[in-house]
Amino acid sequence: MTRKEEIVSVASQLFKEKGYNAVSMRDIAQAMGIKAASLYNHITGKQEILSTLILKVAYEFTSGMSSVLDKPTRPLQKIEDLIILHIDVTVNYSEGLAALNNDWMHLENQDLDAFVKMREDYEANFRSIIKEGIEVGEFKPRHPEVILFSILSTLRTLHLWFQKRGKLDVNVLKKDMVEVLIKGMI
Repeated sequence: MTRKEEIVSVASQLFKEKGYNAVSMRDIAQAMGIKAASLYNHITGKQEILSTLILKVAYEFTSGMSSVLDKPTRPLQKIEDLIILHIDVTVNYSEGLAALNNDWMHLENQDLDAFVKMREDYEANFRSIIKEGIEVGEFKPRHPEVILFSILSTLRTLHLWFQKRGKLDVNVLKKDMVEVLIKGMI
């Protein structure tokens, strides 16, 4: 792990615990056992940490969506794959996911623009899969926005719930989460 990656890792935990605005560079340095001035040898500031953290997680979702869209599968399988993608990102990037959900609005300039575009594109692709599933009769004819909201609200807060459950088997979570979220659609 590079020093920058270590800084981002420590900061992400602090952001998750306290929120981006409540964490100072001094807090990050203290958690690392170094002087705040030393941080600037590796990063330009707190904004760079936040951007690195959030855009990495957003890219995981974006590249995962691309993989799902590239597969010649039916809409139901695509939705299942996206639920599993969310679970994998939750397990592997929980601190980053917390920052993405809670602190994205603190991004600035092109980083904010890039994040908003990735999020809008992701949701548009998800919505398109849902609409296609309704059109081909795989999903019940429910309003696509209600389905999208229901699935994404659950998945976006999964990191909070999963953290409290301790050692819940990820494979059981994937199987059961897919089953629970899909039953309302088929």
